[in-house]
Amino acid sequence: MLDFYNKIKQVLSLEKEKGFQNSAVAGGLGNFLVFIKKHGEQNNIHSDILAPILNYFESYALLSTKDREKSIDIIINWLSDKPKTDINKKLQDLLSVSKISNIGSAGSPRMQDPAIYADIRSIKGIGNKNYKHFEKLGIKNIYDLLRHYPRRYQDFSKLKTINNIEFGEELTVAGIITGKIHTRKSKRGNLKISETLLTDSTGSLRLTFFNQPYISSQLKDGTSIVVSGKVDMYLGRYVMNNPEWEPLDQEQIHTNRIVPIYPATSGITQRQIRKIIKKNLDFWSGKLKEFFPDRIIENEKLPIISEAISQIHFPESGTNLKSSQNRFAFEEIFFLQLGVLLQKAKWQANQARKFSLPKELINNRKKLLPYVLTSAQLKAIEDIENDLVAGKPMNRLLQGDVGSGKTVVAKFAIETVIGSGSQAAILAPTSILVEQHFNTISELLINSGSISKGEIALLIGQTPQKEKERILRELKSGKMKCVIGTHALLEDPVEFHDLQLAVIDEQHRFGVNQRKALRSKGDNLHLLVMTATPIPRSLALTVYGDLDVTTIDEMPPGRKPVKTLLFDQAKRKKAYELIEEQVRKGFQAFIVYPMIDSGDEDDMYKSAVKEYQRIQKDIFPDFKIGLMHGRLKQPEKDRIMENFRSHEYNVLISTTVIEVGVDIPGATIVLIESANHFGLAQLHQIRGRVGRNKEDSLCILIPANDDAIENERLIAMTRINDGFKLAEIDLNFRGPGEFLGTRQSGYAGFKFANIFDIKLIEASRRQAQYIINLDPSLKQTGHQLLREELNIYWPEI
Repeated sequence: MLDFYNKIKQVLSLEKEKGFQNSAVAGGLGNFLVFIKKHGEQNNIHSDILAPILNYFESYALLSTKDREKSIDIIINWLSDKPKTDINKKLQDLLSVSKISNIGSAGSPRMQDPAIYADIRSIKGIGNKNYKHFEKLGIKNIYDLLRHYPRRYQDFSKLKTINNIEFGEELTVAGIITGKIHTRKSKRGNLKISETLLTDSTGSLRLTFFNQPYISSQLKDGTSIVVSGKVDMYLGRYVMNNPEWEPLDQEQIHTNRIVPIYPATSGITQRQIRKIIKKNLDFWSGKLKEFFPDRIIENEKLPIISEAISQIHFPESGTNLKSSQNRFAFEEIFFLQLGVLLQKAKWQANQARKFSLPKELINNRKKLLPYVLTSAQLKAIEDIENDLVAGKPMNRLLQGDVGSGKTVVAKFAIETVIGSGSQAAILAPTSILVEQHFNTISELLINSGSISKGEIALLIGQTPQKEKERILRELKSGKMKCVIGTHALLEDPVEFHDLQLAVIDEQHRFGVNQRKALRSKGDNLHLLVMTATPIPRSLALTVYGDLDVTTIDEMPPGRKPVKTLLFDQAKRKKAYELIEEQVRKGFQAFIVYPMIDSGDEDDMYKSAVKEYQRIQKDIFPDFKIGLMHGRLKQPEKDRIMENFRSHEYNVLISTTVIEVGVDIPGATIVLIESANHFGLAQLHQIRGRVGRNKEDSLCILIPANDDAIENERLIAMTRINDGFKLAEIDLNFRGPGEFLGTRQSGYAGFKFANIFDIKLIEASRRQAQYIINLDPSLKQTGHQLLREELNIYWPEI
């Protein structure tokens, strides 16, 4: 019996020496359970003692380092006392693990085998030195290692005899090393070249190794090996340079198969990573429990997780590899869908106040507008009215191209809420856009009679302190019905009396946490988010899947599409002539640059500050020219934009600070320099700064150099005015992460999934929706593993 306790004490003492890294037993302390159970029963250890000891070792991987240190000291002290006849209450609580601080805060214990979350130092091949390299790759535990997917593969599965090889092929050859390895220096002396011959029954192949002098001690005359690599030619003979090789009599992991190539870092080689993963793969992948319900596995024809993990690392065939890749592509889209749909379900489970106005009043206010609404705008207003009267919080995305009339639609939502005595807030990303919204919406609301001048306010960082204090008081008292501002609205001092509607413009500029902060200002308030960057359908179904989408796909009558021209460097003079022609007619122009300034005279991208001086002096000395960029303080930006709007400037030279929402009716031409520097969405937004009247308007694109004139994105801009089509192209060019501008919560980029795979997206959404309809909180027994996996993608849900 004492030997049994002493063995446990030895293991825990070793764990203490190793710094509580769950490495005293290979694979983690959970792997010591077999010994404890077997020898505990042989020594007739009472179940009151044996059961809690088993529980402790099984759950050790879940403990924090602090709790491991505390608990091991207590257990070792108990084991040092003789004899071990019982366990006191304090120790019983400790061994139950649930009393330890780390577990209580994390909720219920993991459903997966806790051992797979053990520190990777607990497995063979990873000491403290290697751990630092793996940590750089984001690998801290065994589960991270299993999910460290290859970034590509080399197919060395073609095994050929030497007489059948061909130049340029990637293949595998088996044979015998013939003769000694000869090592020499290159002519320049900066390279050591080792050479030998590989021979099979059909011929010989020269093998060359660069800067690997140790190879001579590994490959001896007569050694049977397998080599894989690309067949090159040197002095008329076939050669393999730096091939992968392995002894013929062992399992091949670097040759003679589809070989994984992993994301790596300096200090550790592909062979080392491969060897460590292969050595541990079968055992640890076998411990993974399938988290997808049987229904999903069967309906989507997916391999189970243990099989998929095994085949993604070392596929036995191209078919098995494809099947595993399909599984992980489905996983990525599925968990993104599940996360956004759970957020939607959680939001919609709340009760919200109902708001409505008499139809006659709404129709009268439509008649008061100086223009006729399009059918798309009328449909959008109807969608919002239905949301506001449904008794559930509105969570709607209103998307429409530049100039499609989203603001007037938002105006009707604001009127409906403030007409019942509640408050509305509008949040926009820049002070310029905020002031523009304030001017537009104030005029619309006051003209319709739904608000008085003193009941709507502008709140930005530059608002004078006394004015800010008055606005804050009146928001808190309820006297102020509507406020329009920047991030200042999210700050703690801003309190509302009864905020019931939040409108967020250019919503992709705001993160999830900011939206939450705004929602916290009211009680289950209604949310309307707007964007002039059209969202492709695939993104609308995934990243924005928690929002109901309304699209304004129709432009107001009288708006002419902006003509877009692509000029090379030699035509810049022609572009200036076109600008001068428009200014002489009484119109205005934008010239946009990607950079504020540049210290390098040879910089390929032109800068706004340097070009402003040149254009004012040499190109348009008779015109009044303004300069706008992001380093200017807000009051200066506001002054410049107001001066431009009132025609005090003929031309405004700017960076992309004017990209979103700036409305200058007098501008009819925009020249975009170094246009290949910008994404399509940006170019389309900048183009949207002109054409905001009934005049013919022009956008001129000049790339940084003539080599970029064939840029596909720039050519697309000259042919397409539809923002939705451009958005699809932009997404294809730049990928979802860059397209969105900011990383969305729950979205970390896809390794396997294609954002354009609508079939996959719809299948994963269908399965995610089925589970949510069945079990909205994922509390059913069959969904516990699924919820645990979801927490990896969406830790905040």
